[in-house]
Order: sequence, then C-alpha cells, then structure tokens
Amino acid sequence: MSGAEHTNPPAGQRAAFFRQSGWLMIATVLGGGLMWAVHFLAKRVPASEYGLFGVMLAVAACVPILPLQMVFAQQMARTKVLGREPEVSGMLRWAVLATLLLAAALVLIVLVWGGTMQAALKMNRAADLWLMVAVIFLSVWLPILSGVMQGLQNFLWLGWVAILNAAGRFAVAATLVLVAGWWSAGMLTGVVLGLVVVVGCCLWQTRSIWRLPAQVFDRRELLGQIVPLLLGFGAIQFLFTADTIFVKVFFPADETGFYVGAGTLSRALLWVVLPMATVMFPKIVQSAARSEKNNLMGVVLVGTVILAACGAGGLTALRFWVIRFVFEEEYVQVGTSVLPWYAWAMVPLSLANVLANNLLARGQFRVVPVLVVLALAYGLTLARYHPSLIAVLQILLGFNLVLLAVCGWFTWRGKPAPVAAA
Repeated sequence: MSGAEHTNPPAGQRAAFFRQSGWLMIATVLGGGLMWAVHFLAKRVPASEYGLFGVMLAVAACVPILPLQMVFAQQMARTKVLGREPEVSGMLRWAVLATLLLAAALVLIVLVWGGTMQAALKMNRAADLWLMVAVIFLSVWLPILSGVMQGLQNFLWLGWVAILNAAGRFAVAATLVLVAGWWSAGMLTGVVLGLVVVVGCCLWQTRSIWRLPAQVFDRRELLGQIVPLLLGFGAIQFLFTADTIFVKVFFPADETGFYVGAGTLSRALLWVVLPMATVMFPKIVQSAARSEKNNLMGVVLVGTVILAACGAGGLTALRFWVIRFVFEEEYVQVGTSVLPWYAWAMVPLSLANVLANNLLARGQFRVVPVLVVLALAYGLTLARYHPSLIAVLQILLGFNLVLLAVCGWFTWRGKPAPVAAA
C-alpha cells in the first residue's frame, strides 16, 4: 500500500490527541512545579553550591535521554503496527546488558580519574561525583522504559512518572537541605531517589513487553533506524544543555549559579510545550508505517508557537519579580540581564524540536548530518568565544535560529525520501 489514505485525522483521533496532550501538559506543569520548587532551596545554600548542583544536572542531561526515549518509542510504535512486539522485548534485554556495561565503565572512570573530574567541575566532595554517576545510570534506564510507554501510547502513566519523579526529588531534597544541611549533595540525593521511584513504576507499566519471549531482531535494520535517531535527537539535546557546562568551566562559581537560575526558568518553556511533540511522535511513526498522512504536525506547531512566545514574553516582562520570588536578592542583577536572552533562545529551539520530531518520526534522516554538524559547530564556537554570559546566550539564540531554519527547509522544501510500498 502506498500513498496517503487520510489527509486529516478523524475527529475522534483529534479529540484523543488533545486529551492526551492536555493530560501530559497538566502532569508536566505539576511535575515542573515540583522540580522548580527544588530550586527554591537556592535560598538556603551558597550560590557556588547551587551552581554545582545545576552543573551536575547539566552533565547528567548530556546523557542521550531524548534520543534513547525516541528510539524505543519509535521501535515500540512501529513494531506494534507490524505485529512484531517480541522484537522490542529482545531489544530491552540487549539494552539491559549495555547499560550494565556502561555502569561498570563509569565506576572504573571515577576510580581512575575521579580527582581530575572533581577539579574540573570544582567539586569539594567525592560523594557528589558518585551521586552524579548514580543519576547518569538511572537517567539511561528511565528514557528506555518511558520510550516503550510512549510507543504504547500509555500517556496516563507517562504523566504520572513526571509527577512522581518531581515529587520524590523535592521531598527528599528539601528534607536533606533544610534538616541535614547537605546543600548540593542533598539536592542531588533527591534526584537519585526520585529516579529510583519512577524507574520502578516504568518497569511495572512495561511488564507486558518484558514478559514476551524475546525474539531475534535484525540488528542491521535496527542500527539503520536507531543511529540516525540517536544522532539527530542527540544534536538537539546538546543544543539544549551544553551551555551550562561551558559556563561552569569558563566562568566563576557564583556567576554559574546566577546563570543556572535563569536557565531553570527559561527551560521551563520547553518542558511546557514538549508534551504535544511527545504525543505526536508515536502517532506519526504509526502513520508512516501505514503510509498514511495527517496534519498533526501543523496543529502541534501552531500550539507550540503560541505557548512558547507567550511564555518568553511573560518571563521577559516579569523577570524582576520572578527572580526575586524564586532566588535571593544577589541573583537579581545577573539573572534579570540574562533571562530575556535565555527565554527567547528557547522559542526557536522548541519550534525546531517539533519539526525534527516530525522528520525523524517519518524516517526522513537526511537532516541528521546537518544537525550533527550544527551541534559540533555550536560546541566549538562556545569553546573558543565566551566573553560574557550574554554572549553565550546570543550564540545559543543564533544557533537555535539556524536549527529552526534547517528543520523548516527539510520539512517544506527538502524532497522526502521515497516510501517503500508495504
């Protein structure tokens, strides 16, 4: 079967999309509010300790969380249409072995080069480094399992995972910081225990796939699917997270803390609009597997424009009040100057994310090499040119605009790859 069977999704499918997106937005707002509440603890810890916490989160965020989730979401959605779910069970068993090997490698690296890593990240305690290793390991498991849930379109529990992760993080972090005085170590311990809770939930919700007899899958075909997804979404994630690490390396500890504060507020914009792309991705994968077409991407793009622009405008207008409400007075001078740049830099990134999701869900991988080159150029630019925090954000904004232009060109001007007849 080839060609388009539908030009528009039926009314029932549109209603389901908005219901599922609405729930994920509610869950994201609740979870994001609790995640954000952790940053209120900045008032109880020195700026340098808060900056260290933000940098450790940024290092953990460089784990390919988004790529891994999208790989397993794509495989789960695709094999479900084709009736080949046992292949995903085999992939999960393979992923377990790979992650255990990764954990062993991380432990060895810390044992050998732990002192050098502590000095580079300006850490005073070895415990912080081991906590970061735990976060990285759990951050690999979570996207694998949540990707399976996304591919199954189990958006109910995908939302609860976001809420429970944030609730566990905040409750533990608040207790350890306010009662035990652990500062960044307490905040990071909250992250670890929150991840433990939600990984357990994801294991339970995906048990129907785990219990299937593992079926041998074509590794060459799998690599042809997952490598472009890993590289494409990895490049986008790098543009989303790398600036904080560069700031930590090249700027004083206090300035890093102020920058992390502005980044926390600004990145909230992306988390608000991500649920629509999260719901859209497996639906487009299944449409592509059936050689169907729909206008779902256009609906998501319009919603993202409205939400992201309104959010950035609101943060810009209320930046003095917001900074004072969340952080101490010392954050105001730096935070309010960088916040508008940071907020508006997130707008083109959120739009590019929608377009990239659409392209990669449809298997249009010709955009991937351009995304990788763009991410490499961004990293090299930040490494060589970083005269001020504002300059770092201007570079981020410029590259995000280029990213949006690239994704737009491949969406509307680039010729899609031919679809093989089913």
